[in-house]
Amino acid sequence: MPILDSWKISLTADDILRAQGADPPVVRQRRPAMADIAEWAVQESLALLQPQVLYQEFTVLSILHERLYLGNGQPTLAHLYISGALVAEHLRGAGRVIAMLCTIGEQLENIASELGSEDLLRSLAMDAAGSAAAEVLATTASHHFETWAANQGLQSSLPLNPGMIGWPVPDGQAQIFKLLAGEQERYPGFPVLLRESFMMHPRKTVSLVLGVGKDLSSAGKICDYCNMRETCRYQDHYH
Repeated sequence: MPILDSWKISLTADDILRAQGADPPVVRQRRPAMADIAEWAVQESLALLQPQVLYQEFTVLSILHERLYLGNGQPTLAHLYISGALVAEHLRGAGRVIAMLCTIGEQLENIASELGSEDLLRSLAMDAAGSAAAEVLATTASHHFETWAANQGLQSSLPLNPGMIGWPVPDGQAQIFKLLAGEQERYPGFPVLLRESFMMHPRKTVSLVLGVGKDLSSAGKICDYCNMRETCRYQDHYH
């Protein structure tokens, strides 16, 4: 099944505060009202989540320089590829690549926008809840396929997102959406679109690829390839 929608998303107020760029212990001590709003956002947001993952598995046909050519048994797909320094570094040993779009839908995003004219702090907290939920969904989906690979005696790579160092957003987004174009045609109800700006709609969506193979390693951290790695205070939290 190329769409998975049976996901349980758990959020905490700390997740929301981190998504707002805040330090949860400091906020609870110095701005308890902000922490209370984050707690409110947890309860309000969960009923608005519509988590879905669209995915497709591809076989690595060949590798040339920093480009991996992919197929899924249909000759017409032999021209599909993903490329970039990050891709070559982490997926060179992959036998298969799984491309995914992970979204929580647009209900929460719409409510956050509506709140903007009434209560800015609650609007920002709801928006942060959406960001945090999308990240939780992407992480949970990655773990789902990592477990699937392990059960087959295979290893998996770090999940790779467009925008990580070595895989620019315009390149990565275009490549992933091209890989998944066939699945989106088969399931027109799946709500994610790619705009000309390479932003996704709904905004609370994460695109990624994961490599699977007999000789792969997930050593290192996603944070090592983030443009904010020098300043981010949450590197010990994400893994």
